[in-house]
Amino acid sequence: MDLASDASHTAGMPAIQTEVVGVDPSSLGTFIESARSDEGLPLEDWNLELDLNTPDAQTLAEAARLLRESAIPVAFPTETVYGLGADATRSSSVLGIFKTKQRPSDNPLIVHIASIQQLRCLLLGSRSATAPSLYEPITDPIPDIYKPLIQRFWPGPLTILLPVPEFSPLAEETTAGLQTFGARMPRNILALALIKLADRPIAAPSANASGKPSPTAAEHVLHDLNGRIELIIDGGPCDVGVESTVVDGLVKPPVVLRPGGVSLAELRSVPGWADVKIGYDDQAAKDGSPRAPGMKYRHYSPKAKVFLLEKRRRLTVKAMEAATGPKRRIGIIRTKQWKRPAEEDWAAEDDHVPEESAPEEEGPSAAQKSDPHTFTPTLAQMLAEQAKYQATHIDECQIQEHGDPITVLDVKIGPDTKDIARGLFSALRALDAKEVDAIFVEGIDDEHGDDLAAAVMNRLRKAAETQVL
Repeated sequence: MDLASDASHTAGMPAIQTEVVGVDPSSLGTFIESARSDEGLPLEDWNLELDLNTPDAQTLAEAARLLRESAIPVAFPTETVYGLGADATRSSSVLGIFKTKQRPSDNPLIVHIASIQQLRCLLLGSRSATAPSLYEPITDPIPDIYKPLIQRFWPGPLTILLPVPEFSPLAEETTAGLQTFGARMPRNILALALIKLADRPIAAPSANASGKPSPTAAEHVLHDLNGRIELIIDGGPCDVGVESTVVDGLVKPPVVLRPGGVSLAELRSVPGWADVKIGYDDQAAKDGSPRAPGMKYRHYSPKAKVFLLEKRRRLTVKAMEAATGPKRRIGIIRTKQWKRPAEEDWAAEDDHVPEESAPEEEGPSAAQKSDPHTFTPTLAQMLAEQAKYQATHIDECQIQEHGDPITVLDVKIGPDTKDIARGLFSALRALDAKEVDAIFVEGIDDEHGDDLAAAVMNRLRKAAETQVL
């Protein structure tokens, strides 16, 4: 086990020994999946026969115990980013999230569930997925508008907005006092197993210090929260790399409150969602309570200043000097069009990049459109989906047109939009760790707002705040 202590914990909080433990889901035991219901909803219920003779199972069982009993959150992997989990039904547990992250208390939390049965129990007022209902409901508490989305995209990077039940087991701090809450079923076998073992709905924002780039690897969590939490479950890198899409189907027409891992085009291909609208603004509202995470506050920002160059704008020495002044150590994140720094004509004054070729369609393929269950994996498939870690590669060079040389640290994360989404937060963190004075990012085309590019640019505009060139 990899132990780490922290000398830079939050002021006023006692130092905690933070443990990072890798867990192999194939060593946990036997996963038993029940058959689909007549409605075709995924993971109606399932079971995990834990093999407590293995260290992996012992670690996950201990993590589940901490979630049930402790006020200190547990960090765990999902397919989007690493989450900072707490029992969504206990105020002391949820308050631990806000304290650890230093997160504003009016920013609601997403509730993670492991099965459709657990969601139904929650909507009927039970905090446990195994507690028997006091009565048999006449109607399904899951709104019909969401069932086609659940069939298509769960488990996966999609959060749905639901009404808080009359006798809600959720802590008020989870919902930030709102009449709705966001719920999702993560597409990560470790996350599902942890929630199943805890037998509690788990509130989990991203496992970073509030305002810092979201963590896509356990080492990112350790960097931000070392000394603030006891346990980080290391399940390798996250596959999607940006947070979940948040939708509100309780209004007509339905709206996307936050772009993420499921695109607008994919949503519109689902029955009942053809008229879904965009309900977010990249420049977050400053007043009032946010309806969903990521709508109000600045997020995803490294220590260095971030300068976003919108699509087809090239970086020039003049722009670098104007933005950074005498500071001469910069980071560059390239996506689709920019050349390697060593190949760039830095003497050029023109900052226009030639028109790029049409990007590949990011919406669903013909096969996906014809099969409503294309995106729905089985537990066995999720076991096989565990990604291998790939460190961010940084090239360093110097450029000089006049005056002192500029040290450039270059990261290439494109050109595929999914690779850009997957590598964005990691690249921001890697360049921050190199103590660059500024980071220049090549923007991508999101004019239509109908693909993963919208999520990438939404995060970048928040990271750059007003520094958009």
